[in-house]
Amino acid sequence: MGYQEFTIEGRNAVIEAFRSGKTIDKVFILDGCQDGPVMTIKREAKKHDTLMKFVTKERLDQMSETGRHQGVIAYAAAYEYAEVEDILKRAEEAGEAPFLFLLDNIEDPHNLGAIIRTANLAGAHGVIIPKNRAVGLTATVARTSAGALNYTPVAKVTNLAKTIEELKEKGMWFVCADMDGTRMYDLDLKGPIGLVIGNEGSGVGRLVKEKCDMVASIPMKGDIDSLNASVAAGVLAYEIVRQRLA
Repeated sequence: MGYQEFTIEGRNAVIEAFRSGKTIDKVFILDGCQDGPVMTIKREAKKHDTLMKFVTKERLDQMSETGRHQGVIAYAAAYEYAEVEDILKRAEEAGEAPFLFLLDNIEDPHNLGAIIRTANLAGAHGVIIPKNRAVGLTATVARTSAGALNYTPVAKVTNLAKTIEELKEKGMWFVCADMDGTRMYDLDLKGPIGLVIGNEGSGVGRLVKEKCDMVASIPMKGDIDSLNASVAAGVLAYEIVRQRLA
């Protein structure tokens, strides 16, 4: 299991972290701040025996990684990455065919956070990211995921192509997003499925793409050539959701 120092910034993100049962070591609060959300955070901190420190705005600005702390920064004990097995177990316990997101080369933390948020809302059982050439679970990712990181497990693997192979042996199918693929509406995306998303520039890596059973394209009519990775993930995820509900 990988652990890493985990900073949570912003009022809603900190409240959400407390309420989802995350262990918060310390919370830094802007001295003299008395409004509603901050009072809620103080209450939660007291309830969970969390150390509170009241500091100046300058101190918070120095500590902040995102520049948008809203007067509150919390240090969580650590963020725990899940194992791929844990994610499959979640699907099994829910009595559902596994639905996973696999992300190749996603380097922008805002994209990663937005994709984790989409995965959560689309009912995916978890997200798999590679160790290299990809952003990890930073404060910006947590904030952009709008709390989804507390509910949707993320596993980190050494080799995405190998992980896909192992999951195929367990009966999963894989579809990756690419401009030159088959229109997503013409593919059968039901059953145990992994949605593979690459970054806007280079897309899904060649080795990973070769392991996929299907390549899906999103019909586009505009004058620009591609969708943002997190938007593409959302569009494809909801076609999978539509077919799963049908």
